[in-house]
Amino acid sequence: MRRGLLAALTVSALLVTSCSGGEGTVGDATTTESTATSGSAVPGPTGSDTDQTTQTGGGGDGAGATDGSDTGQITAGPGEDAATTAPSGDRGIGLPSVAEVDRARADVAALSDRELAGQLIVAAYSGTDPAEAAALVREQHLGGLITLGGNVPGSIDARVPLLTSMTSQVQQAVTDSGRDWPAFLGIDQEGGAITRVAAPLDRWPAPMALGAARDPELVREVTAASGEQLRALGYTVVFAPSADVTIGPQDPTIGTRSPGSDTQLVAETAVAEATGFADAGIVAVVKHFPGHGGVTGDSHLGAVVLDRDLSELEEQDLVPFRATVDAGVPALMPGHIVVSAVDPDAPATLSRAVLTDLLREDLGFTGMVVTDALNMGAVTDAGGGHPAVGSLLAGADVLLMPPDPPAAIDAIVFALEDGILQRADLEDSAARTVATLRHQQQVPAPDLSVIGSDRELSVRAAAAGVTQLSGTCGERLVGDSITIQGGTDADRDNLVAAAGAAGLATGSGDSVVLVGGSSYQAGGGVGGPGTGSGDVVVAMDRPYVLADSTASTALIAAYGRDRATMDALVQVLLGETTAPGALPTPVGEFPIGSGCSS
Repeated sequence: MRRGLLAALTVSALLVTSCSGGEGTVGDATTTESTATSGSAVPGPTGSDTDQTTQTGGGGDGAGATDGSDTGQITAGPGEDAATTAPSGDRGIGLPSVAEVDRARADVAALSDRELAGQLIVAAYSGTDPAEAAALVREQHLGGLITLGGNVPGSIDARVPLLTSMTSQVQQAVTDSGRDWPAFLGIDQEGGAITRVAAPLDRWPAPMALGAARDPELVREVTAASGEQLRALGYTVVFAPSADVTIGPQDPTIGTRSPGSDTQLVAETAVAEATGFADAGIVAVVKHFPGHGGVTGDSHLGAVVLDRDLSELEEQDLVPFRATVDAGVPALMPGHIVVSAVDPDAPATLSRAVLTDLLREDLGFTGMVVTDALNMGAVTDAGGGHPAVGSLLAGADVLLMPPDPPAAIDAIVFALEDGILQRADLEDSAARTVATLRHQQQVPAPDLSVIGSDRELSVRAAAAGVTQLSGTCGERLVGDSITIQGGTDADRDNLVAAAGAAGLATGSGDSVVLVGGSSYQAGGGVGGPGTGSGDVVVAMDRPYVLADSTASTALIAAYGRDRATMDALVQVLLGETTAPGALPTPVGEFPIGSGCSS
Protein backbone atom coordinates (compact mmCIF):
# COMPACT_ATOMS: atom_id res chain seq x y z
CA MET A 1 0.00 0.00 0.00
CA ARG A 2 2.69 2.49 1.03
CA ARG A 3 4.90 1.71 -1.91
CA GLY A 4 2.04 2.08 -4.36
CA LEU A 5 1.04 5.40 -2.86
CA LEU A 6 4.59 6.72 -2.98
CA ALA A 7 4.92 5.61 -6.57
CA ALA A 8 1.70 7.35 -7.51
CA LEU A 9 2.85 10.53 -5.84
CA THR A 10 6.28 10.50 -7.43
CA VAL A 11 5.76 9.80 -11.12
CA SER A 12 6.33 13.45 -12.01
CA ALA A 13 9.19 13.78 -9.54
CA LEU A 14 11.00 10.83 -11.09
CA LEU A 15 10.75 12.48 -14.48
CA VAL A 16 12.60 15.58 -13.34
CA THR A 17 15.17 14.26 -10.90
CA SER A 18 17.28 12.17 -13.24
CA CYS A 19 20.88 13.24 -13.34
CA SER A 20 24.21 12.36 -14.85
CA GLY A 21 26.78 11.24 -12.35
CA GLY A 22 29.42 11.84 -14.98
CA GLU A 23 28.63 15.55 -15.08
CA GLY A 24 27.64 15.93 -11.44
CA THR A 25 24.44 17.76 -12.33
CA VAL A 26 20.74 17.30 -11.83
CA GLY A 27 18.01 17.82 -14.37
CA ASP A 28 15.01 19.92 -13.53
CA ALA A 29 14.81 18.35 -10.27
CA THR A 30 23.96 13.60 5.04
CA THR A 31 25.73 11.97 9.96
CA THR A 32 27.74 10.47 11.42
CA GLU A 33 28.13 13.01 14.09
CA SER A 34 29.87 12.79 17.41
CA THR A 35 31.09 15.29 19.90
CA ALA A 36 34.26 13.76 21.23
CA THR A 37 36.31 16.79 20.33
CA SER A 38 39.75 18.26 20.52
CA GLY A 39 39.79 22.00 20.43
CA SER A 40 36.18 22.04 19.24
CA ALA A 41 34.43 25.37 19.02
CA VAL A 42 31.11 23.85 20.01
CA PRO A 43 30.87 21.72 23.15
CA GLY A 44 28.44 18.86 23.26
CA PRO A 45 27.86 15.43 24.75
CA THR A 46 30.73 13.02 24.16
CA GLY A 47 30.13 10.30 21.61
CA SER A 48 26.94 11.14 19.82
CA ASP A 49 25.96 11.42 16.17
CA THR A 50 29.15 11.43 14.17
CA ASP A 51 29.09 14.88 12.68
CA GLN A 52 28.49 16.75 15.84
CA THR A 53 31.92 18.31 16.13
CA THR A 54 33.09 21.56 14.66
CA GLN A 55 36.52 22.78 13.62
CA THR A 56 38.65 20.11 15.17
CA GLY A 57 42.18 20.51 16.35
CA GLY A 58 42.48 24.27 15.92
CA GLY A 59 42.16 25.62 13.72
CA GLY A 60 26.53 8.30 4.87
CA ASP A 61 21.05 3.60 -7.58
CA GLY A 62 20.71 3.65 -10.69
CA ALA A 63 22.39 0.75 -12.39
CA GLY A 64 24.19 -1.74 -10.24
CA ALA A 65 23.42 -4.42 -7.72
CA THR A 66 20.01 -4.59 -6.12
CA ASP A 67 18.91 -6.37 -3.01
CA GLY A 68 17.00 -9.56 -3.62
CA SER A 69 15.34 -9.63 -0.22
CA ASP A 70 13.52 -12.89 -0.81
CA THR A 71 16.64 -14.82 -1.79
CA GLY A 72 19.32 -13.07 0.22
CA GLN A 73 21.14 -12.44 -3.04
CA ILE A 74 22.19 -9.22 -4.73
CA THR A 75 21.26 -9.32 -8.40
CA ALA A 76 21.84 -7.10 -11.38
CA GLY A 77 19.61 -4.08 -11.71
CA PRO A 78 18.00 -2.88 -14.94
CA GLY A 79 20.49 -2.74 -17.75
CA GLU A 80 23.39 -3.93 -15.54
CA ASP A 81 25.76 -6.65 -16.53
CA ALA A 82 28.33 -8.54 -14.52
CA ALA A 83 31.31 -6.78 -16.07
CA THR A 84 34.12 -5.77 -13.78
CA THR A 85 34.46 -2.37 -15.44
CA ALA A 86 34.22 0.38 -12.84
CA PRO A 87 30.80 2.03 -13.01
CA SER A 88 31.07 5.68 -13.94
CA GLY A 89 28.92 8.50 -15.19
CA ASP A 90 25.30 7.44 -15.50
CA ARG A 91 26.19 3.94 -14.28
CA GLY A 92 26.95 5.19 -10.81
CA ILE A 93 29.26 7.22 -8.62
CA GLY A 94 31.54 4.66 -6.99
CA LEU A 95 29.20 1.70 -7.13
CA PRO A 96 30.87 -1.71 -7.40
CA SER A 97 29.89 -4.02 -10.22
CA VAL A 98 27.86 -7.18 -9.71
CA ALA A 99 31.01 -9.24 -10.23
CA GLU A 100 32.78 -7.30 -7.49
CA VAL A 101 29.88 -7.88 -5.11
CA ASP A 102 29.79 -11.60 -5.96
CA ARG A 103 33.51 -11.90 -5.24
CA ALA A 104 33.07 -10.11 -1.92
CA ARG A 105 30.19 -12.38 -0.94
CA ALA A 106 32.34 -15.44 -1.50
CA ASP A 107 35.05 -13.92 0.69
CA VAL A 108 32.82 -12.95 3.61
CA ALA A 109 31.11 -16.35 3.54
CA ALA A 110 34.32 -17.77 5.02
CA LEU A 111 33.98 -15.63 8.18
CA SER A 112 32.69 -17.14 11.41
CA ASP A 113 29.48 -15.69 12.85
CA ARG A 114 31.42 -13.60 15.33
CA GLU A 115 33.87 -12.40 12.69
CA LEU A 116 30.99 -11.52 10.39
CA ALA A 117 29.29 -9.55 13.15
CA GLY A 118 32.49 -7.61 13.83
CA GLN A 119 32.96 -6.87 10.13
CA LEU A 120 29.64 -5.00 10.16
CA ILE A 121 30.79 -2.59 12.89
CA VAL A 122 32.67 0.69 12.53
CA ALA A 123 33.56 1.84 16.01
CA ALA A 124 34.77 4.97 17.70
CA TYR A 125 38.09 4.78 19.52
CA SER A 126 39.62 6.74 22.37
CA GLY A 127 42.63 9.00 22.33
CA THR A 128 45.33 9.38 19.72
CA ASP A 129 47.40 6.19 20.08
CA PRO A 130 47.47 4.35 16.73
CA ALA A 131 48.40 1.06 18.41
CA GLU A 132 45.33 1.18 20.66
CA ALA A 133 43.09 1.92 17.69
CA ALA A 134 44.54 -1.02 15.76
CA ALA A 135 44.21 -3.31 18.77
CA LEU A 136 40.48 -2.58 18.99
CA VAL A 137 40.02 -3.60 15.36
CA ARG A 138 42.21 -6.68 15.74
CA GLU A 139 40.61 -7.94 18.96
CA GLN A 140 37.00 -7.45 17.87
CA HIS A 141 37.49 -8.19 14.16
CA LEU A 142 35.89 -4.82 13.36
CA GLY A 143 35.28 -3.55 9.86
CA GLY A 144 36.97 -0.31 10.78
CA LEU A 145 36.95 2.91 12.78
CA ILE A 146 35.72 6.49 12.66
CA THR A 147 37.97 9.39 13.59
CA LEU A 148 36.37 11.95 15.89
CA GLY A 149 37.65 15.25 17.23
CA GLY A 150 39.26 13.69 20.28
CA ASN A 151 41.36 11.46 18.03
CA VAL A 152 43.05 14.42 16.34
CA PRO A 153 46.23 15.70 18.03
CA GLY A 154 46.23 19.27 19.26
CA SER A 155 49.63 19.84 17.69
CA ILE A 156 49.33 20.66 14.00
CA ASP A 157 52.73 19.13 13.29
CA ALA A 158 51.68 15.83 14.87
CA ARG A 159 48.47 15.35 12.92
CA VAL A 160 49.67 13.95 9.62
CA PRO A 161 52.23 11.48 11.02
CA LEU A 162 49.88 10.28 13.76
CA LEU A 163 46.78 9.90 11.58
CA THR A 164 48.66 8.17 8.78
CA SER A 165 50.12 5.81 11.36
CA MET A 166 46.66 5.09 12.71
CA THR A 167 45.14 4.33 9.30
CA SER A 168 48.15 2.20 8.36
CA GLN A 169 48.08 0.18 11.58
CA VAL A 170 44.32 -0.36 11.38
CA GLN A 171 44.65 -1.57 7.81
CA GLN A 172 47.42 -3.93 8.91
CA ALA A 173 45.17 -5.26 11.67
CA VAL A 174 42.52 -6.08 9.06
CA THR A 175 45.11 -7.71 6.79
CA ASP A 176 46.64 -9.72 9.63
CA SER A 177 43.23 -11.26 10.29
CA GLY A 178 43.19 -12.70 6.78
CA ARG A 179 40.86 -10.10 5.28
CA ASP A 180 42.30 -8.99 1.95
CA TRP A 181 40.15 -5.87 1.62
CA PRO A 182 40.41 -2.27 2.79
CA ALA A 183 39.50 -1.20 6.27
CA PHE A 184 36.50 1.10 6.65
CA LEU A 185 38.33 4.24 7.80
CA GLY A 186 35.75 6.99 8.04
CA ILE A 187 35.76 10.65 8.94
CA ASP A 188 33.36 13.60 8.98
CA GLN A 189 34.91 16.20 6.72
CA GLU A 190 31.97 18.11 5.27
CA GLY A 191 33.64 21.51 5.16
CA GLY A 192 32.70 24.50 7.26
CA ALA A 193 31.76 23.71 10.84
CA ILE A 194 32.06 19.95 10.41
CA THR A 195 35.79 19.66 9.87
CA ARG A 196 37.51 16.96 11.88
CA VAL A 197 41.03 17.70 10.68
CA ALA A 198 41.89 21.32 10.04
CA ALA A 199 45.48 22.46 9.47
CA PRO A 200 47.65 21.31 7.82
CA LEU A 201 44.84 20.16 5.53
CA ASP A 202 43.17 22.87 3.50
CA ARG A 203 39.94 24.25 4.92
CA TRP A 204 36.84 24.09 2.75
CA PRO A 205 33.75 26.28 2.88
CA ALA A 206 30.49 25.07 4.36
CA PRO A 207 28.05 23.32 2.03
CA MET A 208 25.75 26.35 2.22
CA ALA A 209 28.55 28.47 0.78
CA LEU A 210 28.81 25.95 -2.07
CA GLY A 211 25.06 26.22 -2.55
CA ALA A 212 25.34 30.01 -2.71
CA ALA A 213 28.05 29.66 -5.36
CA ARG A 214 25.70 27.72 -7.67
CA ASP A 215 28.61 26.17 -9.55
CA PRO A 216 28.50 22.34 -9.67
CA GLU A 217 31.89 22.07 -11.36
CA LEU A 218 33.50 24.14 -8.60
CA VAL A 219 31.75 21.98 -6.01
CA ARG A 220 33.09 18.85 -7.67
CA GLU A 221 36.59 20.34 -7.76
CA VAL A 222 36.43 21.19 -4.06
CA THR A 223 35.33 17.75 -2.88
CA ALA A 224 37.82 16.03 -5.18
CA ALA A 225 40.61 18.08 -3.58
CA SER A 226 39.28 17.39 -0.09
CA GLY A 227 38.95 13.69 -0.88
CA GLU A 228 42.51 13.48 -2.19
CA GLN A 229 43.87 14.90 1.05
CA LEU A 230 41.82 12.43 3.07
CA ARG A 231 43.01 9.55 0.87
CA ALA A 232 46.60 10.65 1.43
CA LEU A 233 46.02 10.28 5.17
CA GLY A 234 44.71 6.75 4.58
CA TYR A 235 40.95 7.31 4.89
CA THR A 236 38.61 5.33 2.68
CA VAL A 237 35.20 6.82 3.58
CA VAL A 238 33.91 10.35 4.14
CA PHE A 239 30.60 10.98 5.87
CA ALA A 240 29.40 13.60 3.42
CA PRO A 241 27.61 15.20 1.65
CA SER A 242 24.53 16.33 3.49
CA ALA A 243 21.53 16.19 1.17
CA ASP A 244 19.23 17.72 3.77
CA VAL A 245 16.99 20.60 2.72
CA THR A 246 17.05 23.12 5.56
CA ILE A 247 13.88 24.92 6.59
CA GLY A 248 15.87 27.89 7.87
CA PRO A 249 16.42 29.25 11.37
CA GLN A 250 14.03 26.69 12.90
CA ASP A 251 16.48 23.94 11.92
CA PRO A 252 18.82 23.49 14.92
CA THR A 253 20.92 20.58 13.67
CA ILE A 254 21.82 21.04 10.01
CA GLY A 255 22.19 24.77 9.35
CA THR A 256 25.01 25.56 6.90
CA ARG A 257 25.71 21.85 6.53
CA SER A 258 22.85 21.96 4.03
CA PRO A 259 23.41 23.62 0.65
CA GLY A 260 20.15 25.50 1.15
CA SER A 261 16.36 25.52 1.17
CA ASP A 262 15.79 24.99 -2.55
CA THR A 263 15.33 21.30 -3.32
CA GLN A 264 16.84 21.45 -6.80
CA LEU A 265 19.87 23.41 -5.59
CA VAL A 266 20.46 20.93 -2.78
CA ALA A 267 20.11 18.01 -5.19
CA GLU A 268 22.52 19.51 -7.70
CA THR A 269 25.08 20.39 -5.05
CA ALA A 270 24.91 17.01 -3.29
CA VAL A 271 25.37 15.10 -6.55
CA ALA A 272 28.36 17.30 -7.44
CA GLU A 273 29.88 16.76 -3.99
CA ALA A 274 29.51 12.98 -4.19
CA THR A 275 30.97 12.98 -7.69
CA GLY A 276 34.03 14.93 -6.55
CA PHE A 277 34.68 12.53 -3.71
CA ALA A 278 34.38 9.62 -6.14
CA ASP A 279 36.90 11.32 -8.41
CA ALA A 280 39.34 11.13 -5.49
CA GLY A 281 38.54 7.48 -4.85
CA ILE A 282 36.87 7.97 -1.49
CA VAL A 283 33.45 6.54 -0.63
CA ALA A 284 30.92 9.31 -0.03
CA VAL A 285 28.10 8.61 2.42
CA VAL A 286 25.10 10.82 1.61
CA LYS A 287 23.11 11.83 4.69
CA HIS A 288 20.64 12.05 6.53
CA PHE A 289 17.88 10.09 4.75
CA PRO A 290 15.05 10.91 4.33
CA GLY A 291 15.99 14.46 5.35
CA HIS A 292 16.95 16.10 8.65
CA GLY A 293 16.69 19.74 7.57
CA GLY A 294 12.96 19.96 8.24
CA VAL A 295 13.22 18.64 11.79
CA THR A 296 13.00 21.22 14.56
CA GLY A 297 14.37 18.91 17.28
CA ASP A 298 17.82 17.43 17.85
CA SER A 299 18.18 13.65 17.41
CA HIS A 300 21.43 13.70 19.38
CA LEU A 301 19.41 14.32 22.51
CA GLY A 302 16.28 12.21 21.96
CA ALA A 303 13.41 11.28 19.67
CA VAL A 304 12.51 13.79 16.95
CA VAL A 305 9.77 13.64 14.34
CA LEU A 306 9.64 14.67 10.69
CA ASP A 307 5.94 15.40 10.59
CA ARG A 308 5.15 15.74 6.90
CA ASP A 309 2.69 13.83 4.75
CA LEU A 310 3.83 11.72 1.81
CA SER A 311 3.30 14.41 -0.81
CA GLU A 312 5.33 16.91 1.21
CA LEU A 313 8.15 14.39 1.60
CA GLU A 314 8.22 13.84 -2.15
CA GLU A 315 8.17 17.55 -2.96
CA GLN A 316 10.79 18.53 -0.39
CA ASP A 317 13.00 16.16 1.57
CA LEU A 318 13.20 13.25 -0.84
CA VAL A 319 14.12 15.26 -3.95
CA PRO A 320 17.89 15.41 -3.27
CA PHE A 321 17.99 11.80 -2.12
CA ARG A 322 16.24 10.59 -5.27
CA ALA A 323 18.75 12.60 -7.30
CA THR A 324 21.76 11.12 -5.51
CA VAL A 325 20.35 7.59 -5.70
CA ASP A 326 19.61 8.05 -9.40
CA ALA A 327 23.19 9.28 -9.84
CA GLY A 328 24.43 6.04 -8.30
CA VAL A 329 26.01 7.09 -5.01
CA PRO A 330 27.67 4.18 -3.20
CA ALA A 331 26.45 4.78 0.36
CA LEU A 332 23.72 6.51 2.29
CA MET A 333 23.10 7.28 5.94
CA PRO A 334 19.63 7.45 7.51
CA GLY A 335 18.92 10.01 10.18
CA HIS A 336 17.67 9.01 13.61
CA ILE A 337 14.32 10.65 12.92
CA VAL A 338 10.79 9.33 13.11
CA VAL A 339 9.15 9.78 9.71
CA SER A 340 5.53 9.90 10.79
CA ALA A 341 4.04 9.40 7.31
CA VAL A 342 6.04 6.20 6.77
CA ASP A 343 6.59 4.72 10.22
CA PRO A 344 5.36 6.65 13.26
CA ASP A 345 6.67 4.08 15.71
CA ALA A 346 10.45 3.99 15.14
CA PRO A 347 13.33 6.21 14.03
CA ALA A 348 14.41 5.64 10.44
CA THR A 349 17.51 3.73 11.56
CA LEU A 350 15.30 1.07 13.15
CA SER A 351 12.49 1.14 10.60
CA ARG A 352 12.19 -1.46 7.86
CA ALA A 353 9.43 0.65 6.32
CA VAL A 354 11.95 3.45 5.82
CA LEU A 355 15.20 1.61 5.02
CA THR A 356 13.81 -1.29 2.99
CA ASP A 357 10.35 -0.32 1.70
CA LEU A 358 11.06 3.34 1.00
CA LEU A 359 14.81 3.52 0.39
CA ARG A 360 15.55 0.23 -1.34
CA GLU A 361 12.24 -0.69 -2.96
CA ASP A 362 10.77 2.70 -3.83
CA LEU A 363 13.92 4.76 -4.46
CA GLY A 364 15.82 1.77 -5.83
CA PHE A 365 18.95 2.27 -3.73
CA THR A 366 21.44 -0.61 -4.07
CA GLY A 367 24.46 0.72 -2.21
CA MET A 368 25.42 0.28 1.41
CA VAL A 369 23.35 1.77 4.22
CA VAL A 370 25.49 3.15 7.05
CA THR A 371 23.71 3.98 10.28
CA ASP A 372 24.27 7.25 12.03
CA ALA A 373 25.99 6.94 15.40
CA LEU A 374 24.21 4.29 17.44
CA ASN A 375 25.04 6.05 20.70
CA MET A 376 22.70 8.97 19.98
CA GLY A 377 19.74 9.61 22.21
CA ALA A 378 17.12 9.06 19.51
CA VAL A 379 18.28 5.43 19.21
CA THR A 380 19.41 4.60 22.71
CA ASP A 381 16.08 5.85 24.08
CA ALA A 382 13.98 3.96 21.50
CA GLY A 383 13.90 0.66 23.41
CA GLY A 384 12.74 -2.60 21.86
CA GLY A 385 15.97 -4.59 21.86
CA HIS A 386 19.56 -3.96 20.91
CA PRO A 387 19.83 -1.18 18.29
CA ALA A 388 22.53 -3.09 16.40
CA VAL A 389 20.09 -5.95 15.78
CA GLY A 390 17.21 -3.58 15.10
CA SER A 391 19.22 -1.65 12.52
CA LEU A 392 20.20 -4.81 10.68
CA LEU A 393 16.62 -6.03 10.66
CA ALA A 394 15.54 -2.68 9.25
CA GLY A 395 18.00 -2.97 6.37
CA ALA A 396 21.26 -1.34 7.49
CA ASP A 397 24.61 -2.73 6.36
CA VAL A 398 27.14 -0.90 8.54
CA LEU A 399 26.67 -0.23 12.25
CA LEU A 400 28.38 3.01 13.21
CA MET A 401 29.55 3.73 16.74
CA PRO A 402 27.61 1.28 18.89
CA PRO A 403 28.32 2.33 22.49
CA ASP A 404 29.79 -1.07 23.36
CA PRO A 405 31.14 -2.92 20.29
CA PRO A 406 31.68 -6.30 22.03
CA ALA A 407 28.12 -6.17 23.37
CA ALA A 408 26.84 -5.34 19.89
CA ILE A 409 28.72 -8.33 18.48
CA ASP A 410 27.27 -10.56 21.19
CA ALA A 411 23.76 -9.32 20.40
CA ILE A 412 24.21 -10.02 16.67
CA VAL A 413 25.58 -13.53 17.30
CA PHE A 414 22.74 -14.34 19.72
CA ALA A 415 20.20 -13.06 17.16
CA LEU A 416 21.74 -15.33 14.53
CA GLU A 417 21.57 -18.33 16.86
CA ASP A 418 17.94 -17.54 17.69
CA GLY A 419 16.96 -17.12 14.04
CA ILE A 420 16.07 -13.46 14.47
CA LEU A 421 18.77 -12.51 11.98
CA GLN A 422 19.64 -14.57 8.92
CA ARG A 423 23.28 -15.14 8.06
CA ALA A 424 22.63 -14.72 4.31
CA ASP A 425 21.36 -11.19 4.96
CA LEU A 426 24.46 -10.29 6.98
CA GLU A 427 26.69 -11.72 4.28
CA ASP A 428 24.91 -9.49 1.78
CA SER A 429 25.57 -6.48 3.98
CA ALA A 430 29.23 -7.32 4.43
CA ALA A 431 29.57 -8.02 0.70
CA ARG A 432 28.18 -4.61 -0.24
CA THR A 433 30.67 -2.94 2.06
CA VAL A 434 33.71 -4.97 1.07
CA ALA A 435 32.97 -4.58 -2.65
CA THR A 436 32.49 -0.83 -2.29
CA LEU A 437 35.74 -0.39 -0.37
CA ARG A 438 37.66 -2.47 -2.89
CA HIS A 439 36.08 -0.56 -5.75
CA GLN A 440 37.24 2.83 -4.52
CA GLN A 441 40.81 1.57 -4.40
CA GLN A 442 40.82 1.59 -8.21
CA VAL A 443 41.65 5.29 -7.90
CA PRO A 444 45.24 5.39 -6.58
CA ALA A 445 45.80 7.28 -3.34
CA PRO A 446 48.04 10.34 -3.74
CA ASP A 447 51.14 10.91 -1.65
CA LEU A 448 51.35 13.34 1.24
CA SER A 449 52.45 16.20 -0.99
CA VAL A 450 48.75 16.97 -1.64
CA ILE A 451 48.22 17.93 2.01
CA GLY A 452 47.61 21.67 2.15
CA SER A 453 48.32 22.07 -1.57
CA ASP A 454 44.99 23.64 -2.56
CA ARG A 455 44.96 26.95 -0.69
CA GLU A 456 44.08 28.90 -3.85
CA LEU A 457 41.09 26.64 -4.49
CA SER A 458 39.86 26.98 -0.90
CA VAL A 459 39.87 30.79 -1.17
CA ARG A 460 38.29 30.69 -4.63
CA ALA A 461 35.53 28.41 -3.36
CA ALA A 462 34.87 30.59 -0.32
CA ALA A 463 34.82 33.71 -2.49
CA ALA A 464 32.30 32.14 -4.87
CA GLY A 465 29.71 31.92 -2.11
CA VAL A 466 30.04 35.36 -0.47
CA THR A 467 26.65 37.05 -0.81
CA GLN A 468 26.00 40.80 -0.54
CA LEU A 469 22.43 41.67 0.36
CA SER A 470 22.58 45.47 0.52
CA GLY A 471 24.83 48.29 -0.61
CA THR A 472 26.43 48.95 -3.99
CA CYS A 473 27.75 45.85 -5.67
CA GLY A 474 31.30 45.79 -6.96
CA GLU A 475 32.43 49.00 -5.28
CA ARG A 476 34.81 49.45 -2.37
CA LEU A 477 32.82 49.22 0.86
CA VAL A 478 35.44 50.48 3.35
CA GLY A 479 38.21 53.03 3.54
CA ASP A 480 41.90 52.44 4.14
CA SER A 481 41.34 51.03 7.62
CA ILE A 482 38.62 49.07 9.41
CA THR A 483 37.54 48.57 12.99
CA ILE A 484 36.64 44.92 13.59
CA GLN A 485 33.89 44.20 16.09
CA GLY A 486 32.01 41.10 17.21
CA GLY A 487 32.95 37.49 16.65
CA THR A 488 35.42 35.49 18.69
CA ASP A 489 39.10 36.19 19.17
CA ALA A 490 39.85 33.63 16.45
CA ASP A 491 37.34 35.26 14.07
CA ARG A 492 38.87 38.68 14.56
CA ASP A 493 42.40 37.33 14.25
CA ASN A 494 41.51 35.70 10.93
CA LEU A 495 40.06 38.94 9.59
CA VAL A 496 43.02 40.98 10.84
CA ALA A 497 45.40 38.59 9.07
CA ALA A 498 43.38 38.65 5.86
CA ALA A 499 43.15 42.43 5.91
CA GLY A 500 46.85 42.81 6.55
CA ALA A 501 47.74 40.48 3.68
CA ALA A 502 45.63 42.65 1.37
CA GLY A 503 47.10 45.95 2.61
CA LEU A 504 44.02 46.96 4.57
CA ALA A 505 44.80 48.46 7.97
CA THR A 506 42.87 47.59 11.10
CA GLY A 507 42.22 49.36 14.39
CA SER A 508 40.34 52.40 13.16
CA GLY A 509 37.95 53.50 10.44
CA ASP A 510 34.78 51.87 9.11
CA SER A 511 33.27 49.24 11.35
CA VAL A 512 33.04 45.65 10.15
CA VAL A 513 30.82 43.78 12.57
CA LEU A 514 31.02 39.99 12.68
CA VAL A 515 27.78 38.37 13.88
CA GLY A 516 26.32 34.93 14.41
CA GLY A 517 27.21 32.03 16.64
CA SER A 518 28.21 28.63 15.38
CA SER A 519 26.22 27.26 12.49
CA TYR A 520 26.07 23.91 14.25
CA GLN A 521 24.02 23.56 17.40
CA ALA A 522 23.57 19.80 17.57
CA GLY A 523 23.90 18.11 20.91
CA GLY A 524 23.04 21.31 22.75
CA GLY A 525 26.02 23.24 21.41
CA VAL A 526 26.12 27.02 21.41
CA GLY A 527 24.43 28.62 18.43
CA GLY A 528 23.74 32.27 19.05
CA PRO A 529 21.54 34.08 16.54
CA GLY A 530 22.94 37.52 17.40
CA THR A 531 22.41 40.69 15.38
CA GLY A 532 24.71 43.47 14.33
CA SER A 533 24.70 47.17 13.64
CA GLY A 534 27.54 49.00 11.93
CA ASP A 535 28.93 50.12 8.61
CA VAL A 536 29.33 46.57 7.26
CA VAL A 537 27.66 43.63 9.00
CA VAL A 538 28.93 40.16 8.14
CA ALA A 539 27.07 36.97 9.03
CA MET A 540 29.45 34.13 9.68
CA ASP A 541 27.92 30.68 9.20
CA ARG A 542 24.11 30.84 9.15
CA PRO A 543 22.93 34.00 7.32
CA TYR A 544 19.62 34.45 9.15
CA VAL A 545 21.05 37.02 11.57
CA LEU A 546 21.11 39.55 8.74
CA ALA A 547 17.30 39.73 8.80
CA ASP A 548 17.43 41.79 12.00
CA SER A 549 20.79 43.52 11.48
CA THR A 550 21.32 47.05 10.24
CA ALA A 551 24.21 48.30 8.16
CA SER A 552 24.87 51.75 6.76
CA THR A 553 26.97 50.35 3.91
CA ALA A 554 26.40 46.61 3.34
CA LEU A 555 24.99 43.38 4.70
CA ILE A 556 27.11 40.36 3.73
CA ALA A 557 26.63 36.61 4.21
CA ALA A 558 29.97 34.80 4.37
CA TYR A 559 28.82 31.32 5.58
CA GLY A 560 32.13 30.76 7.37
CA ARG A 561 34.75 32.12 9.75
CA ASP A 562 38.01 30.49 8.69
CA ARG A 563 40.94 32.31 7.15
CA ALA A 564 40.02 31.43 3.55
CA THR A 565 36.54 32.91 4.06
CA MET A 566 38.03 36.07 5.57
CA ASP A 567 40.40 36.41 2.62
CA ALA A 568 37.39 36.19 0.31
CA LEU A 569 35.50 38.73 2.42
CA VAL A 570 38.33 41.24 2.21
CA GLN A 571 38.27 41.01 -1.58
CA VAL A 572 34.64 42.15 -1.49
CA LEU A 573 35.29 44.87 1.09
CA LEU A 574 38.00 46.34 -1.12
CA GLY A 575 35.89 46.17 -4.26
CA GLU A 576 38.38 43.84 -5.88
CA THR A 577 35.55 41.48 -6.72
CA THR A 578 31.78 41.68 -6.82
CA ALA A 579 30.24 39.29 -4.30
CA PRO A 580 29.14 36.46 -6.61
CA GLY A 581 26.96 34.42 -4.27
CA ALA A 582 23.16 34.20 -4.28
CA LEU A 583 21.17 33.34 -1.15
CA PRO A 584 20.43 29.62 -1.07
CA THR A 585 17.85 30.11 1.69
CA PRO A 586 15.44 32.95 2.55
CA VAL A 587 16.70 35.52 5.07
CA GLY A 588 13.93 37.71 6.43
CA GLU A 589 12.60 39.73 3.51
CA PHE A 590 15.45 38.60 1.24
CA PRO A 591 14.24 35.67 -0.92
CA ILE A 592 16.28 32.79 -2.28
CA GLY A 593 18.52 34.10 -5.04
CA SER A 594 19.11 37.52 -3.51
CA GLY A 595 22.57 38.97 -4.03
CA CYS A 596 24.68 40.94 -6.45
CA SER A 597 24.43 38.17 -9.02
CA SER A 598 20.63 38.40 -9.19
